[in-house]
Amino acid sequence: MAATYLPTLKQLQYLVALKEHGHFGRAAEACFVSQSTLSSGIRELETLIGVTLVERTRRVVRFTPLGAAVGDKARRVLREAEELGDMVRAAGQPLSGEMRMSVIPTIAPFLLPRILPRLRHDYPDLKLFLREEPSGAACEGLNNGRTDCVLLALPYPCGDVAIRPLFDDRLFLAFQGIEGDAPPAIPAAAIDPSRLLLLEDGHCLKDHALAACDRPGVRAEAAMLGTSLHTIVQMVDNGLGITMLPEMAIRAGILDHSSVVARPVEGEEAVRRIALVWRRASPRERDFGLLADVLARRDPA
Repeated sequence: MAATYLPTLKQLQYLVALKEHGHFGRAAEACFVSQSTLSSGIRELETLIGVTLVERTRRVVRFTPLGAAVGDKARRVLREAEELGDMVRAAGQPLSGEMRMSVIPTIAPFLLPRILPRLRHDYPDLKLFLREEPSGAACEGLNNGRTDCVLLALPYPCGDVAIRPLFDDRLFLAFQGIEGDAPPAIPAAAIDPSRLLLLEDGHCLKDHALAACDRPGVRAEAAMLGTSLHTIVQMVDNGLGITMLPEMAIRAGILDHSSVVARPVEGEEAVRRIALVWRRASPRERDFGLLADVLARRDPA
Protein backbone atom coordinates (compact mmCIF):
# COMPACT_ATOMS: atom_id res chain seq x y z
CA MET A 1 0.00 0.00 0.00
CA ALA A 2 1.35 3.39 -0.97
CA ALA A 3 2.18 5.79 1.85
CA THR A 4 -0.27 8.61 2.48
CA TYR A 5 1.20 12.05 3.10
CA LEU A 6 -1.07 14.54 4.88
CA PRO A 7 -0.60 18.31 4.89
CA THR A 8 0.26 19.86 8.22
CA LEU A 9 -2.00 22.40 9.88
CA LYS A 10 0.81 24.93 9.57
CA GLN A 11 0.94 24.47 5.78
CA LEU A 12 -2.81 24.88 5.58
CA GLN A 13 -2.60 28.01 7.73
CA TYR A 14 -0.06 29.53 5.33
CA LEU A 15 -2.26 28.71 2.34
CA VAL A 16 -5.38 30.21 3.92
CA ALA A 17 -3.50 33.37 4.94
CA LEU A 18 -2.21 33.81 1.39
CA LYS A 19 -5.70 33.36 -0.03
CA GLU A 20 -7.11 35.90 2.41
CA HIS A 21 -4.42 38.57 1.93
CA GLY A 22 -3.42 37.94 -1.69
CA HIS A 23 0.17 38.92 -0.87
CA PHE A 24 3.06 36.84 0.49
CA GLY A 25 4.38 39.61 2.73
CA ARG A 26 1.04 40.43 4.36
CA ALA A 27 0.19 36.74 4.73
CA ALA A 28 3.53 36.12 6.44
CA GLU A 29 2.89 39.02 8.84
CA ALA A 30 -0.52 37.58 9.69
CA CYS A 31 1.12 34.22 10.48
CA PHE A 32 4.01 35.83 12.41
CA VAL A 33 6.65 34.18 10.19
CA SER A 34 9.07 35.41 7.55
CA GLN A 35 7.97 35.62 3.94
CA SER A 36 10.50 32.95 2.95
CA THR A 37 9.14 30.59 5.62
CA LEU A 38 5.58 31.01 4.39
CA SER A 39 6.58 30.62 0.74
CA SER A 40 8.61 27.49 1.50
CA GLY A 41 5.73 26.01 3.46
CA ILE A 42 3.34 26.44 0.55
CA ARG A 43 5.88 24.97 -1.90
CA GLU A 44 6.29 21.96 0.39
CA LEU A 45 2.51 21.56 0.39
CA GLU A 46 2.42 21.69 -3.43
CA THR A 47 5.23 19.12 -3.63
CA LEU A 48 3.44 16.92 -1.10
CA ILE A 49 0.19 16.74 -3.04
CA GLY A 50 1.82 16.98 -6.48
CA VAL A 51 -0.11 19.95 -7.89
CA THR A 52 0.39 23.69 -8.31
CA LEU A 53 -1.91 25.68 -6.05
CA VAL A 54 -0.55 29.20 -6.58
CA GLU A 55 0.75 30.87 -9.74
CA ARG A 56 3.56 33.23 -8.75
CA THR A 57 4.66 36.32 -10.64
CA ARG A 58 6.51 39.41 -9.48
CA ARG A 59 3.34 41.44 -9.11
CA VAL A 60 0.44 39.02 -8.78
CA VAL A 61 -0.45 36.03 -6.61
CA ARG A 62 -3.07 34.02 -8.45
CA PHE A 63 -4.64 30.82 -7.15
CA THR A 64 -5.34 28.05 -9.64
CA PRO A 65 -8.95 26.78 -9.68
CA LEU A 66 -7.85 23.74 -7.70
CA GLY A 67 -5.79 25.95 -5.39
CA ALA A 68 -8.84 28.09 -4.62
CA ALA A 69 -10.87 24.98 -3.82
CA VAL A 70 -8.09 23.58 -1.63
CA GLY A 71 -7.83 26.94 0.14
CA ASP A 72 -11.55 26.94 0.95
CA LYS A 73 -11.33 23.37 2.22
CA ALA A 74 -8.23 24.22 4.25
CA ARG A 75 -10.12 27.03 5.96
CA ARG A 76 -12.82 24.56 7.04
CA VAL A 77 -10.19 22.08 8.26
CA LEU A 78 -8.50 24.78 10.34
CA ARG A 79 -11.82 25.81 11.82
CA GLU A 80 -12.55 22.20 12.80
CA ALA A 81 -9.09 21.93 14.38
CA GLU A 82 -9.68 25.12 16.35
CA GLU A 83 -13.05 23.86 17.52
CA LEU A 84 -11.35 20.68 18.72
CA GLY A 85 -9.15 22.84 20.92
CA ASP A 86 -12.17 24.87 21.98
CA MET A 87 -13.93 21.69 23.04
CA VAL A 88 -11.06 20.78 25.34
CA ARG A 89 -10.88 24.29 26.80
CA ALA A 90 -14.64 24.40 27.32
CA ALA A 91 -14.40 21.32 29.51
CA GLY A 92 -11.95 23.11 31.79
CA GLN A 93 -11.98 26.58 33.31
CA PRO A 94 -14.82 28.76 31.97
CA LEU A 95 -14.04 31.73 29.74
CA SER A 96 -10.29 31.16 29.58
CA GLY A 97 -7.71 30.93 26.82
CA GLU A 98 -7.83 32.84 23.55
CA MET A 99 -10.98 34.27 22.02
CA ARG A 100 -11.31 36.44 18.90
CA MET A 101 -14.19 38.90 18.87
CA SER A 102 -15.12 41.35 16.12
CA VAL A 103 -16.96 44.52 17.15
CA ILE A 104 -18.61 47.01 14.82
CA PRO A 105 -17.29 50.63 14.89
CA THR A 106 -20.54 52.11 16.20
CA ILE A 107 -20.26 49.94 19.33
CA ALA A 108 -16.54 49.42 20.01
CA PRO A 109 -15.43 52.89 21.22
CA PHE A 110 -18.54 53.44 23.34
CA LEU A 111 -19.11 50.09 25.05
CA LEU A 112 -15.71 48.38 25.29
CA PRO A 113 -13.95 50.93 27.57
CA ARG A 114 -16.64 50.29 30.17
CA ILE A 115 -16.80 46.52 29.71
CA LEU A 116 -13.17 45.44 29.33
CA PRO A 117 -11.98 46.32 32.86
CA ARG A 118 -14.83 44.27 34.30
CA LEU A 119 -14.05 41.38 31.97
CA ARG A 120 -10.37 41.40 32.94
CA HIS A 121 -11.33 41.40 36.60
CA ASP A 122 -13.92 38.62 36.40
CA TYR A 123 -12.03 36.40 33.93
CA PRO A 124 -8.29 37.10 34.19
CA ASP A 125 -7.35 33.97 32.22
CA LEU A 126 -9.26 35.11 29.12
CA LYS A 127 -7.11 36.45 26.27
CA LEU A 128 -9.56 38.47 24.21
CA PHE A 129 -8.33 39.57 20.76
CA LEU A 130 -10.48 42.39 19.39
CA ARG A 131 -11.04 43.41 15.79
CA GLU A 132 -13.06 46.50 14.86
CA GLU A 133 -14.78 46.15 11.47
CA PRO A 134 -18.14 46.80 9.77
CA SER A 135 -20.95 44.27 10.12
CA GLY A 136 -20.46 42.64 6.71
CA ALA A 137 -16.77 41.93 7.20
CA ALA A 138 -17.35 40.80 10.78
CA CYS A 139 -20.02 38.28 9.78
CA GLU A 140 -17.88 37.02 6.91
CA GLY A 141 -15.00 36.51 9.32
CA LEU A 142 -17.28 34.63 11.69
CA ASN A 143 -18.56 32.30 9.00
CA ASN A 144 -15.10 31.51 7.60
CA GLY A 145 -13.57 30.92 11.04
CA ARG A 146 -11.39 34.03 11.34
CA THR A 147 -13.49 35.27 14.27
CA ASP A 148 -15.09 33.36 17.15
CA CYS A 149 -17.93 35.76 17.91
CA VAL A 150 -19.26 39.16 16.83
CA LEU A 151 -20.73 42.03 18.82
CA LEU A 152 -23.09 43.85 16.49
CA ALA A 153 -26.44 45.61 16.17
CA LEU A 154 -29.60 43.94 14.90
CA PRO A 155 -31.39 43.73 12.61
CA TYR A 156 -28.58 42.55 10.35
CA PRO A 157 -28.34 39.34 8.27
CA CYS A 158 -25.28 37.52 9.63
CA GLY A 159 -26.01 34.02 8.32
CA ASP A 160 -26.82 30.88 10.26
CA VAL A 161 -25.65 32.00 13.70
CA ALA A 162 -26.66 31.70 17.32
CA ILE A 163 -27.91 35.02 18.68
CA ARG A 164 -27.89 36.33 22.23
CA PRO A 165 -29.66 39.70 22.47
CA LEU A 166 -28.04 41.94 25.08
CA PHE A 167 -29.98 45.20 25.29
CA ASP A 168 -31.80 47.78 23.19
CA ASP A 169 -30.00 50.94 22.11
CA ARG A 170 -32.32 53.85 21.26
CA LEU A 171 -31.61 56.19 18.37
CA PHE A 172 -31.43 59.95 18.93
CA LEU A 173 -31.59 62.83 16.49
CA ALA A 174 -28.59 65.13 17.00
CA PHE A 175 -28.66 68.74 15.84
CA GLN A 176 -27.08 72.10 16.55
CA GLY A 177 -29.27 73.99 18.98
CA ILE A 178 -29.98 75.30 22.44
CA GLU A 179 -30.86 72.76 25.13
CA GLY A 180 -33.89 74.63 26.40
CA ASP A 181 -35.39 75.01 22.92
CA ALA A 182 -35.24 71.30 22.06
CA PRO A 183 -38.45 69.22 22.35
CA PRO A 184 -38.37 66.12 24.60
CA ALA A 185 -38.67 63.77 21.60
CA ILE A 186 -38.56 64.07 17.81
CA PRO A 187 -41.33 62.62 15.60
CA ALA A 188 -39.95 60.75 12.58
CA ALA A 189 -42.07 62.95 10.29
CA ALA A 190 -40.24 66.05 11.56
CA ILE A 191 -36.82 64.89 10.30
CA ASP A 192 -35.59 66.83 7.27
CA PRO A 193 -33.95 64.19 5.01
CA SER A 194 -32.09 66.80 2.98
CA ARG A 195 -30.02 67.68 6.08
CA LEU A 196 -29.43 64.13 7.32
CA LEU A 197 -25.74 63.13 7.59
CA LEU A 198 -25.11 59.39 7.92
CA LEU A 199 -22.28 56.87 7.84
CA GLU A 200 -21.26 55.46 4.47
CA ASP A 201 -22.50 52.14 3.08
CA GLY A 202 -21.29 49.12 5.00
CA HIS A 203 -22.28 50.46 8.42
CA CYS A 204 -25.51 48.96 9.71
CA LEU A 205 -26.28 52.10 11.74
CA LYS A 206 -27.03 53.84 8.44
CA ASP A 207 -29.80 51.32 7.70
CA HIS A 208 -31.13 51.49 11.25
CA ALA A 209 -31.23 55.28 11.08
CA LEU A 210 -33.06 55.28 7.76
CA ALA A 211 -35.55 52.73 9.03
CA ALA A 212 -36.20 54.95 12.05
CA CYS A 213 -37.19 57.81 9.73
CA ASP A 214 -39.91 55.59 8.24
CA ARG A 215 -40.39 57.80 5.18
CA PRO A 216 -39.96 56.64 1.53
CA GLY A 217 -38.00 59.68 0.35
CA VAL A 218 -35.33 59.61 3.02
CA ARG A 219 -33.13 56.93 1.45
CA ALA A 220 -32.73 58.91 -1.75
CA GLU A 221 -32.17 62.28 -0.09
CA ALA A 222 -29.95 61.46 2.89
CA ALA A 223 -26.28 62.38 2.53
CA MET A 224 -23.76 59.58 3.17
CA LEU A 225 -20.48 60.55 4.80
CA GLY A 226 -17.35 58.89 6.22
CA THR A 227 -16.80 56.11 8.67
CA SER A 228 -16.69 57.92 12.02
CA LEU A 229 -19.53 59.11 14.23
CA HIS A 230 -17.10 61.53 15.89
CA THR A 231 -16.44 63.24 12.54
CA ILE A 232 -20.14 63.52 11.78
CA VAL A 233 -20.78 65.08 15.19
CA GLN A 234 -18.17 67.73 14.38
CA MET A 235 -19.96 68.47 11.10
CA VAL A 236 -23.27 68.82 12.92
CA ASP A 237 -21.57 71.09 15.44
CA ASN A 238 -20.51 73.30 12.52
CA GLY A 239 -24.07 73.60 11.26
CA LEU A 240 -23.69 71.32 8.24
CA GLY A 241 -26.67 69.10 8.99
CA ILE A 242 -28.27 66.70 11.46
CA THR A 243 -27.56 63.06 12.24
CA MET A 244 -28.70 59.96 14.10
CA LEU A 245 -26.72 58.75 17.10
CA PRO A 246 -27.10 55.63 19.24
CA GLU A 247 -27.83 56.16 22.91
CA MET A 248 -24.61 54.38 23.94
CA ALA A 249 -22.54 56.97 22.08
CA ILE A 250 -24.32 59.81 23.85
CA ARG A 251 -23.91 58.13 27.24
CA ALA A 252 -20.20 57.72 26.45
CA GLY A 253 -19.85 61.49 25.98
CA ILE A 254 -19.65 61.89 22.20
CA LEU A 255 -21.41 65.27 22.47
CA ASP A 256 -19.16 66.63 25.22
CA HIS A 257 -17.57 69.99 24.42
CA SER A 258 -19.97 70.59 21.52
CA SER A 259 -23.12 72.64 20.95
CA VAL A 260 -24.97 69.59 19.61
CA VAL A 261 -28.28 68.63 21.24
CA ALA A 262 -29.77 65.11 21.01
CA ARG A 263 -33.34 63.95 21.53
CA PRO A 264 -34.85 60.46 21.14
CA VAL A 265 -36.68 59.70 17.91
CA GLU A 266 -40.27 58.54 18.33
CA GLY A 267 -41.32 55.23 16.77
CA GLU A 268 -40.88 51.48 17.09
CA GLU A 269 -38.09 51.45 14.48
CA ALA A 270 -35.99 54.03 16.31
CA VAL A 271 -33.93 51.43 18.16
CA ARG A 272 -31.25 48.89 17.42
CA ARG A 273 -30.75 45.68 19.39
CA ILE A 274 -27.19 44.97 20.53
CA ALA A 275 -26.38 41.26 20.35
CA LEU A 276 -23.54 38.76 20.55
CA VAL A 277 -23.55 36.15 17.78
CA TRP A 278 -21.48 33.03 17.17
CA ARG A 279 -21.50 29.96 14.94
CA ARG A 280 -24.22 27.45 15.74
CA ALA A 281 -23.11 24.29 17.57
CA SER A 282 -19.85 25.92 18.68
CA PRO A 283 -18.25 23.94 21.54
CA ARG A 284 -17.67 27.25 23.34
CA GLU A 285 -21.35 28.11 23.61
CA ARG A 286 -21.09 28.23 27.41
CA ASP A 287 -18.21 30.71 27.17
CA PHE A 288 -20.13 32.93 24.79
CA GLY A 289 -23.07 32.88 27.19
CA LEU A 290 -20.82 34.02 30.04
CA LEU A 291 -19.33 36.74 27.85
CA ALA A 292 -22.83 37.88 26.90
CA ASP A 293 -23.76 38.12 30.58
CA VAL A 294 -20.89 40.57 31.14
CA LEU A 295 -21.69 42.58 28.02
CA ALA A 296 -25.38 42.83 28.94
CA ARG A 297 -24.76 44.51 32.29
CA ARG A 298 -25.55 48.20 32.00
CA ASP A 299 -24.39 49.26 35.45
CA PRO A 300 -21.00 51.02 35.75
CA ALA A 301 -17.93 48.80 35.96
